[in-house]
Amino acid sequence: MHAKSVASALEKLVAFTSTTEWKDIPVPVQKRASLVLSDDIGAMVAARDEPELQSLQEGVAVSAGKPEATLFNGKGQKLDRYSAALANGCASDWAELDEGYRRVICHAGIYCLPALLAEAEAENHTTEELLRALVLGYETVARVARAFTFPNLVLHPHGSLAAVGAAAAVCALRRTEQSTTVGAISSAATMVVPGPYTHPILGSLCRNIWPGIAAQTALRSVDWATHGIVGLPTALHDVYADAFGAKPNADELCSDLGQSWAISDGYHKVFACCQYGHATIEANLKLAEQADPSEIQTIHLETHEKARVMDNPDPTTTIAGKFSIQHIAAASALKREGGFAAFSAEVLSEPSVVSLRHRVSTSPYEPIPEWPNDRPTRVTWTLKDGRTLTHEVLSARGGPDLPFTPGEIRQKIKDIVSDPYPNMFAYLEKILELEPEVLAKGWKENVAWMTKDE
Repeated sequence: MHAKSVASALEKLVAFTSTTEWKDIPVPVQKRASLVLSDDIGAMVAARDEPELQSLQEGVAVSAGKPEATLFNGKGQKLDRYSAALANGCASDWAELDEGYRRVICHAGIYCLPALLAEAEAENHTTEELLRALVLGYETVARVARAFTFPNLVLHPHGSLAAVGAAAAVCALRRTEQSTTVGAISSAATMVVPGPYTHPILGSLCRNIWPGIAAQTALRSVDWATHGIVGLPTALHDVYADAFGAKPNADELCSDLGQSWAISDGYHKVFACCQYGHATIEANLKLAEQADPSEIQTIHLETHEKARVMDNPDPTTTIAGKFSIQHIAAASALKREGGFAAFSAEVLSEPSVVSLRHRVSTSPYEPIPEWPNDRPTRVTWTLKDGRTLTHEVLSARGGPDLPFTPGEIRQKIKDIVSDPYPNMFAYLEKILELEPEVLAKGWKENVAWMTKDE
């Protein structure tokens, strides 16, 4: 019964997304889509100097086909759409500066965009069509994430959800028939990666490639669906409930369609680590206004379970540092910041940071408040002279409850892209303002202007 209910709900969702036009989407939602697009392109660009990513992208380029889609690595490279989707997808989460969906564990923007950007450039879809597909792909994968919830952090969503979001988005861009879209989404669901959540915590860089693999897989699943190679309509339930053990709720797939938009519940980052540690960073920055962090003897965090799961005082890779609550606490305190530099390989091995990581302790924050204050942290510094200082953050900034100002996120994007792409931010500002002339242009034309040298 549950499987049939899920299949029916997916059909209703696809009927909605397949008939929704850009003009049907409220302007505030359109603007959110433009911000997600711009911010996630910035996240891809931010990772361009990571050595492992550079090696990966060079390897992808060796076997790539005819150039048709841009690699956002500042080198002027173009690859075939499948290779570009893979390479940009791997970059999208590497710096941990991508946008996310706040209501459940889901980074819907980067699940959709690597495949969308490649497809839109290869076929020169308009920027308006690209943004429409982003809204609808985001809606689909966020609803799938809400429809199948897990009791604990076992599967990382980058592996388990990204292919579904990318398939839905590409179907929206290509405007496939409803039955084809259902088949492609269902097929993609059977090709997801069961990536363990422990992998980033323990330092496995393979976690960073999951969105890239998913983007390439999704493009193929849509290709194949047009030839009748599709998954069963019950595939979402078969995979997430039967195989992965999630609790299903089919209503989440189709309730309030067009009344609420998932992309409006997204959050943005200025700190380059897992969002579960952002409240810790904010509290540290406040405490650093009251005392010299070099005088810290110990740090104690009363925090939520998702932060406590990130228990690794000896991270050995940059991804492990971004998923280590001890490193998040120590590095942000001593460096007085939580940006990209705080999570570099150099800081990871800095003696003062290593020492302080082993003097960070945690305990449960009790009781946990209701959403959106469900990721709280109370930080206590004990100083070498015996004094204690405490600061509490119930909800880190960036989500719909405490959003950054448009200027803050625009400045973040500008700071990232201006060096490798001097023209990019001016172009993205036109998108952010929903300028009709830019939205009507083909994405291929706009990318060429955005990435030119002079």
